[in-house]
Amino acid sequence: MPQAHEEILTGSLDSLLAHDHRDIDDGIRVGLDGADGADLDGLTVALGALRRHIYAEEELLFPPLRDAGLVGPILVMVREHAQMWQLLDSLEGLLGADTVDPDALRATRAELFELLQRHNPKEETILYPQADAVLTPSRASQVRAFIASEEPPEGWVCQGLRR
Repeated sequence: MPQAHEEILTGSLDSLLAHDHRDIDDGIRVGLDGADGADLDGLTVALGALRRHIYAEEELLFPPLRDAGLVGPILVMVREHAQMWQLLDSLEGLLGADTVDPDALRATRAELFELLQRHNPKEETILYPQADAVLTPSRASQVRAFIASEEPPEGWVCQGLRR
């Protein structure tokens, strides 16, 4: 994440999480304009960052917000995360193929990007402003640390796809 270390440690969660959205969007957006030579390494980094972001929200951010009464908005976010997760799996499958199908890659990327453009503003206007008020300093530090450098546990799946 290109964000300054200082901001990760001391900035508001609202700002940090919104900045993470922009970084992820930028990595997914590259190659959607029809230009040749889509940045596949950048896309791979963005997909990993999106998985990390979803984990941080569902496991660290959403539980205290749910306890504070934001049940409905969180249910919507979890449902949309499930849609994203399936697109992430599809994109990673396309990237892992012997020959990358540029049309399928661009179409799936575009679908994920469009979903993010509808999803992110809801989190940024409804959930994130509550984060700094609701989360304990310890939980806020966990979110910051996870966004900065950690990875979801092997095999972790978003809540909306758990059986």
